[in-house]
Amino acid sequence: MTLIKLFWSFFQIGLFSIGGGMAAMPLIQNQVVNMHQWLTLTEFTDLITIAEMTPGPIAINSATFVGIRIAGIPGAIIATIGCILPSCAIVSLLAWLYFKYKELTLVQGILSGLRPTIVALIASAGLSIFILAVWGEGGFSMNPQAINLVSVLLFSSALFILRKWKPNPIFVMLGSGIIGGAIYLII
Repeated sequence: MTLIKLFWSFFQIGLFSIGGGMAAMPLIQNQVVNMHQWLTLTEFTDLITIAEMTPGPIAINSATFVGIRIAGIPGAIIATIGCILPSCAIVSLLAWLYFKYKELTLVQGILSGLRPTIVALIASAGLSIFILAVWGEGGFSMNPQAINLVSVLLFSSALFILRKWKPNPIFVMLGSGIIGGAIYLII
């Protein structure tokens, strides 16, 4: 019975948590702390911390953690499956619809209209990260002293290396992280 409750609780969370992992936190809290009382509020705050620290989506990490706490390994598996099943079903349905109707003019028009929006969203996220790296938490400033020279040099070097020699970006990020970490330890 506990495994069924775990599955159903995290199925509901996976189905209704639109907007990312942090949007799922109130739903998880309601199911885990308020309705079923599987965790106390203190344990739930610890759960959020652990779920954010570990790699992967926070909702899935939370499902796995709660599942293992309540019913061991089978609970972790059942809760995780319950959390991801709605997304898998919805994406599979959308993929089926796309492949069935991709030749329709209306579908092509919708996708053509979405492309600039997606590019703008990605550019906006990239610009936000760039501003945070160069000017810090204070945001864009005309004051030259507010610029983080180490970040600018690392960014410029990484961009140059990527454009000139086209290596694997993961190696460039790893190298930038090592060099940046060493520089920040020294200064």
